[in-house]
Amino acid sequence: MKAAPAVDLPALEPALNLAPQLLLQAQGIKVAFLDVDGVLTDGGLLFSETGETLKRFNTLDGHGLKMLQKIGITPVVITGRDSKPLRTRLSALGITHAHFGTEDKRPAAQKTLAELGLDWSVAAAMGDDWPDLPVMRRCAFACAPANAHVEVLAVAQHVTKAQGGHGAVREFCDILAVASGRYADLLQEYAR
Repeated sequence: MKAAPAVDLPALEPALNLAPQLLLQAQGIKVAFLDVDGVLTDGGLLFSETGETLKRFNTLDGHGLKMLQKIGITPVVITGRDSKPLRTRLSALGITHAHFGTEDKRPAAQKTLAELGLDWSVAAAMGDDWPDLPVMRRCAFACAPANAHVEVLAVAQHVTKAQGGHGAVREFCDILAVASGRYADLLQEYAR
């Protein structure tokens, strides 16, 4: 049986079009802080009969986080909760910087910045509720999912079209990838 002839495909032009002002705000980011409940998940908590917490994660968000790592942006999770499903998901995504059971998120973020040799000027954050405000207010770029609390929406420089747990994190990752100048290259890698 003969192998199919190689097909020379034209370059795939990105369809994503973002406002220049948004991209300027998101330029130079090296670390992205993320909340979990209401950001990486829809904020709902499901409990099994044995009391185990169950969480639903969006695969678009997961792929966006992998993309960030490919372009040199470190995703960092800071969450007030801890669960085996969350740790399993973060491990599958290769996320090694995480703080669990952390209500006061600013010191956790500051510690990670120090470990990475970075400062707030190269940090971005995505959160949905009041505990996320201290980190979001210090970062160079702050983003919130569409269903975030009104006070968080007021602080965010960008509010995603998607709600938390439904692709909001992917929108955030896409913005950071475009602002880094690497989005088109990543798209070509996958489109070959």
